[in-house]
Amino acid sequence: MTIHEVIKRPIVTEKGIEKKDGEDTLCFEVSPAANKTQVKQAVEKLFKVKVAEVRTSNIEGKLRRRGRFAGYRSDWKKAYVKLKPGQKTPEYAEL
Repeated sequence: MTIHEVIKRPIVTEKGIEKKDGEDTLCFEVSPAANKTQVKQAVEKLFKVKVAEVRTSNIEGKLRRRGRFAGYRSDWKKAYVKLKPGQKTPEYAEL
């Protein structure tokens, strides 16, 4: 997989911005087939920073209804990437 197939998009939420500012931890939506090593290599290559650790979480799709019709959102995978001390955090989200 290429780095753009591994990392789909950054997750820009209040919790994600708080972790980025306070703990030097970036939050991404990643490919469900990607493992922690691939995520680490992709972030290091894409943002030119050193990664300390990667935590991943599989999110199950929620049931959503529109009137009498029901369906599920897609399952997806989230990765929290902690940078090594002294690394500059990339500015991909400005609120």
